[in-house]
Amino acid sequence: MSHPDALIPVPDVEPGTAGPPCAYARLRAEAPVVKAQLPNGETGWLLSRYEDVRAAFADPRLVRPLLSAWPPREGDDAPPPCLPTFLEMTGEHHERVRRTVLPMFGRRRLEFMEPRIRSMAGELVDAMVAGAEDGTADLVAAYAEPLPLRVLCETVGLPYEDRDVYLPHTLALLGAAGLTMEEVLAALYALQDYAGELISRKEKEDGEGEDYIRLLLAEARRPGSELTRDDVVSFVVTMLMAGYKTNIQHTGNALLALLTHPEQMRTLREAPERTSTAVEELLRYVPLMNAINILVATEDFTLHGQRIRAGDAVVPVPASANRDPEAFAEPDRLDLTRTPNAHVAFGHGPHACTGGHLTRMQLAIAIQVLLERLPGVELAVPAETIPWDESTPLRAPARLPVRW
Repeated sequence: MSHPDALIPVPDVEPGTAGPPCAYARLRAEAPVVKAQLPNGETGWLLSRYEDVRAAFADPRLVRPLLSAWPPREGDDAPPPCLPTFLEMTGEHHERVRRTVLPMFGRRRLEFMEPRIRSMAGELVDAMVAGAEDGTADLVAAYAEPLPLRVLCETVGLPYEDRDVYLPHTLALLGAAGLTMEEVLAALYALQDYAGELISRKEKEDGEGEDYIRLLLAEARRPGSELTRDDVVSFVVTMLMAGYKTNIQHTGNALLALLTHPEQMRTLREAPERTSTAVEELLRYVPLMNAINILVATEDFTLHGQRIRAGDAVVPVPASANRDPEAFAEPDRLDLTRTPNAHVAFGHGPHACTGGHLTRMQLAIAIQVLLERLPGVELAVPAETIPWDESTPLRAPARLPVRW
């Protein structure tokens, strides 16, 4: 291991895997706080241990910068910032919006979506089977890819037919740490403009609906409401950034993890009541994100002997934290019965992912419906021959050939 002051690259995920990068094991042991070169050329302090990552997300000295304003620019060429996403809101603004939105994403409030998601999943499996003359199909194209987008559209109120408009900008932002500021701003402005136009359309439509855009617009119009129309625009952008590709990639990776652990998958098929426990383990074991979580220090402080200065970027790595042997017994082993399981896949503290319960529900239903409809499902090719999509830090199978 190099001297702790040396600049290292952000560890890469090994080809053909979802991660986390094996290099984090050594960092956890020898350099838990280390300065790294980020993909966009900036530097940041990587935090790899569970306790440090969890604490960083809840530390008031560390704030999320605006994606449109980091790294900071000086002078006349500094662009006007975009509206903050829910991940970037701070202080009273964040507390005000979270008070309004968080209850809408609670388990009880989301119960209305369960039969809808189950119906969507069933339709996709039926279509996959009907189109498979030889009893084989690509589980990514037929199931893991279309389901999260349909769930997102149904829940949020996004028109599925507009996907060619908003998805390219969404996908661009998922690789934001490697983009120029001009590219980040172009994608953010485009998504913000689309969200504003969509909201204007819904404001002109008659009737009511249960989708979240309509519910939030109704709340914003209520006298004395703490929510503004701009907050609803931010909500749409946030859901596109956080609720689309990450769920596609994680669903594909989770299904691969099950298919490569057939004994555990069989146990889960025979005891579907254990699915919620299994989902928590899949969230811990399979990274929801290998990408960069940027926080910025607002004051100087020292962590594990490293002096972090105000303005420095601090990068907690949940994928590494969730494999920390100090927090999880045998962390590199998939154990669908693991409990307790206090993973940090959704972050921690005030900025813990608002949509965490929706992600859990979606993954649980996807697994249950697949195992109910196709109890004999298995990989149709050796696992080592599966092609991977490595175009973003999320990393997932590009195809998942299965038979039943």
